[in-house]
Amino acid sequence: MSKAANDTVRRQIIDYRMIWRWHFYAGLVCIPFIVILSLTGPIYLFKPQIEAAIDRRYDQVGRAGRVQPLSVQVEGAQAAFPHAQFQSVEVRPDVTDAARVTLSENGERLRVYVHPETLTILKSVPEEARFMNIVKTIHGELFAGLFGTLLVETAACWAIVMILTGLHLWWPRGTKGLAGVLWPRLEGKLFWRDLHAVTGIWVSFFALCLLLTGLPWTTVWGAGFKVVRQAVIAQSSKPDWSTNRAADKASEHEGHGHGGAQSGGAVDLTLLDHMAAELRAADLPPPVVLMAPAKGKPWQGVSQTQNRPKGVTVTFDHMGDVAQIKTFGDKPLIDRVFSVGIALHEGQLFGALNQALGVLTAAGLLALCVSAVMMWWRRRPDKVTLGAPARLPDERLGTGLGLLILGLALLLPMMGLCLIVVALIERLVLRRIVPVRDWLGLM
Repeated sequence: MSKAANDTVRRQIIDYRMIWRWHFYAGLVCIPFIVILSLTGPIYLFKPQIEAAIDRRYDQVGRAGRVQPLSVQVEGAQAAFPHAQFQSVEVRPDVTDAARVTLSENGERLRVYVHPETLTILKSVPEEARFMNIVKTIHGELFAGLFGTLLVETAACWAIVMILTGLHLWWPRGTKGLAGVLWPRLEGKLFWRDLHAVTGIWVSFFALCLLLTGLPWTTVWGAGFKVVRQAVIAQSSKPDWSTNRAADKASEHEGHGHGGAQSGGAVDLTLLDHMAAELRAADLPPPVVLMAPAKGKPWQGVSQTQNRPKGVTVTFDHMGDVAQIKTFGDKPLIDRVFSVGIALHEGQLFGALNQALGVLTAAGLLALCVSAVMMWWRRRPDKVTLGAPARLPDERLGTGLGLLILGLALLLPMMGLCLIVVALIERLVLRRIVPVRDWLGLM
């Protein structure tokens, strides 16, 4: 074999080992977070069904046939909370359902359920204390605010790296037969390795879809993308997503970012019943929310369906008549693309099949985490080292792999920032502490 051929083979071996090490360390970063996201994500996929089940006791409660106008029900909520500001009310298809009124007091949004006949307050709960909002907070920020959102974003970026490196490592090369590729061999020492590889092959595409469609919500990537978005669209409009939970909390009842929903003084409810009737006649995808105007802004009715391509925004004039209707097709192309991605991420784009794929993908990710831990546990040489793949002598980054890493770091800024921080800590601290260096496999 010529020297050039030898160099090529050696380069391939070095690159493979380096990718293996990257896969290993990416797994260390990702696994705890992937477990949390894979447990909370499937719950959120069923948000419409879960919220409907939780609120079912407040449906069809008006049986005496003396249902009060919706504006009177809103006044009933305001009377119970006199210092709160009216924000919005859900326009239910069935007028015998309890009114769902959203009020704001001292910066906190309160959801109030009002009996449609007696105006009795059946329930009041802070929006952030509702079950699905708790799940969303765990999923998006780990109950740790901005720091939590950055952790989730970093883990998501490294999960993308982990999947890409895993595909490279386990992709069949000259394998005879499909055992260990499309299905695991159940006996012997190969079981956990096959379970990890086969599960990865099956779920990688769907997992990447979930991770990539979740990026618009992240703090760093999402904020950067908003700058790009604003530069490429001619019109000025708010996107359908927020880049952190704080912004999300502020806009959750603003029709996915369609406008303000509170004013500086008391809200005139004179035309509310007429507008509610217009929205019921329009038969919009539920839930439909009628939002009070911000100062100088009109009333709006918004279909807040999780399947965002079906969302509709209705703007009313000063007489309470429909002035404008905006649908999915009226949005900028870039917003339409990302709205489809968000609906896919939330399991609402194509119904039960979308939810089933989301659940199976989450289950596959959990299987990857469990099998990864089992493989590491079985192969670790001793308790003196972490068990990371050993470095080869004179192991240096090749041009091709270096360009790939640079590209990923530019596309995933939190990954790039993490690389810089880890490289500095490794060089300046970890390599100087011999026991730590040896345990991490940094020799």
